[in-house]
Amino acid sequence: MHTIAWSDQLRVLAARMGSATAVADDQGHGLSYAQLSQQAHQCAQALLARGFASGQSIGVWLPNSLDAVRCAYAIRLMGGAETPLSWSLTEPELQWCCGLAQVQAVITRAERVEQVRACGMQPLLMQDLWPAQETALSGPLPVVPASDTGRILFTSGTTGKPKGVIYTHGARWVGEQMLKATMPFVPDAGAPLLLMTPFVHGASLLTFAWCDLGGHVLLHDGVDTDKLEPLLTRGDLQAMFAPPTVLAKITQAFAGRRFTGLRCIFTGTQAMTATLYKATCDMFGPVVRITYGKSECVNPITVMTPAQTHAYFAQPTRPAGACVGWPVPGVELRIEATTEDEESEQGEVFLRAPQQCAGLIFPEGVVGHDAQGWHATGDLGFIDEVGRLVLTGRVADVIKTGGYRVNPDEIEAAQTGGALYGALCVTSLSSDYWGEVIITVAQDVQPGWEDEARQRVAALSKYKQPRLYVAVPLLARNAQGKVSRKKVSQAVLEQFTLIDGAYPSLQLN
Repeated sequence: MHTIAWSDQLRVLAARMGSATAVADDQGHGLSYAQLSQQAHQCAQALLARGFASGQSIGVWLPNSLDAVRCAYAIRLMGGAETPLSWSLTEPELQWCCGLAQVQAVITRAERVEQVRACGMQPLLMQDLWPAQETALSGPLPVVPASDTGRILFTSGTTGKPKGVIYTHGARWVGEQMLKATMPFVPDAGAPLLLMTPFVHGASLLTFAWCDLGGHVLLHDGVDTDKLEPLLTRGDLQAMFAPPTVLAKITQAFAGRRFTGLRCIFTGTQAMTATLYKATCDMFGPVVRITYGKSECVNPITVMTPAQTHAYFAQPTRPAGACVGWPVPGVELRIEATTEDEESEQGEVFLRAPQQCAGLIFPEGVVGHDAQGWHATGDLGFIDEVGRLVLTGRVADVIKTGGYRVNPDEIEAAQTGGALYGALCVTSLSSDYWGEVIITVAQDVQPGWEDEARQRVAALSKYKQPRLYVAVPLLARNAQGKVSRKKVSQAVLEQFTLIDGAYPSLQLN
């Protein structure tokens, strides 16, 4: 595969679907397939006229919106390297990410123009790329070299500053075909898919795949239960993408309700606990589809269909960890034991796949995969007896305490789901005495929450049980919305001082 005919692909789709709605937002605005093609092509031509070239990084700093969709399609059509930037980025984070990706221009909204300029880049507004009046398109745009950079994403930065992730147009095309091929069903024409999470990662991937299949994407800018309730009550949705954090909000907001109509809930990005699965299944039925994807290798790496997911959670006992299903065709996985425990079946997960990134961007330059093309994921896990991947934690998150190596995910899984607290995070504080002190940090707490949390880990080995408990108004998260153990630890130390020793304690600053 030497070239990608993005323009031809969209024009054929628009000719087939015509006036059917492709994408709509939560304000009641929409784009038909014909309008999406017309407007994306006009934006692409405007970018080419401004001198942007195939493979060149173009920043997109927009919330979930029709503009975000137009930009994503337009940059792909003209062969640029779409560089989506989380709307929640701070100015230093924006400068860091754009510096890594060598972004010179950022498409954004008027309220962010000065921040873009302050970071030394050229701001572009959508009206800057829009012709004064709609113009006829002369023909398809040129095909795009498959080897050119087609997208630059950023890692979550949970263990340090984010790294850039380079995707070629060829890898992007393969990933989209694999995502469509592993859909649980082909959507009916106009079937709505609800996307509430940032367009930066999963929402955009599903938008391209769902629209290619003729469906209708409904973009909401965040989880608004007032807007969500009528959709669920009427049964208007065929599918929605909801990672565990979103499912937790929904099942808590509508506790005791039962909704019908959804054929699939796409989920991933974090572990699905048995407690959360039961709450979701009670509310929507057995419609949860689990996948595994990473910034460095987009979905789908592994897949577990709704029926397979339900069968897994229906088992009377399950091993510790998060089962994410079987690798899809073309994806290879291997487990590499750590040097400290070479006999263990668990270890770091390595993968090799046709849709994985071409390399990572560090301040020092671009680093590729090893000579055989394997990518070290940084995830810990094992392959179970039927070939499924089970994730057990992160290499960087392993806590070394009192001479033991402890996986905080195991403790979190045991403590999650308590009645007297909401979301929680198990992390550590540096200690001269212990090496690291295990600590549980929770939000939305009620009196007695510590005793409940302690009781839920009473069966674990003593060295795995947290020594300290802290309540916070809100757990610290990264730009992608994931709880950051590093940031949670930092937030605790901003409020408290660790009194070290055999029986550590916290003293309010």
